[in-house]
This record gives sequence, structure tokens and C-alpha cells, in this order.
Amino acid sequence: MEYKLYVGNLAYSVTDAELQTLFAQAGAVKSVAVIMDKMTGRSKGFAFVEMANEQDMQNAISMFNGKDFQSRALTVNVARPREERGGFGGGGGFNNRGGGNDRRRSKPKSGGNDRQRW
Repeated sequence: MEYKLYVGNLAYSVTDAELQTLFAQAGAVKSVAVIMDKMTGRSKGFAFVEMANEQDMQNAISMFNGKDFQSRALTVNVARPREERGGFGGGGGFNNRGGGNDRRRSKPKSGGNDRQRW
């Protein structure tokens, strides 16, 4: 079983090593991952810390939730499972525009004249 914590409201300068040192005060730390923006390479201001067991996880929550770390009040709670995300915006792709105004599928609405109007 995973004992993973979400750590939010981090200063952008915080490193994995600094969080490892901090959370080791609460118990055994299995892994630390500061989440980085793929485009800029800069921290997104949150991380995930995996603790060795449930007791260490609870210790970390009680010790660090709301605690100041590098002039920021940390948010520390149990990480939720990752949600499945769809493709581009979750809407089903590029040609799924919705609204029923797709000219390629609609029939001309003129009375008796079958020529296309576009």
C-alpha cells in the first residue's frame, strides 16, 4: 500500500532534497517528487512525498500541515489517486465541436433546390 502525501503551497525554489530532509523528521521517507512544469522547467509549487508506513504519514500531516517552510504555510494531506484524463481537453479530439452546426453533415434547407450553398 502507498502512503503518499500531497504537499502544496511550496516556494518555487524548494528541492527534492530539502523536502526529504524536512519530512524525515516525521519518519521514514520512501520518495519525494517536486512537480515541475514541462514547458518552463520551473516548479509548479507542489510535490508528492511517499512515507514508509501509515504512522509516519499521519505524523507528517500533523507536524507539517500549516507549518511555515521557506516563508510559506504548507498544505499537507493524503494524496488522492490520479484521475484519468482524456485527450485534448477531454472533449474527444479536434473535430468534436458539438453544437450541431457542422456543415459537412447538414443538408441544404432550401425548398427543392439541392445545390450546395458553400
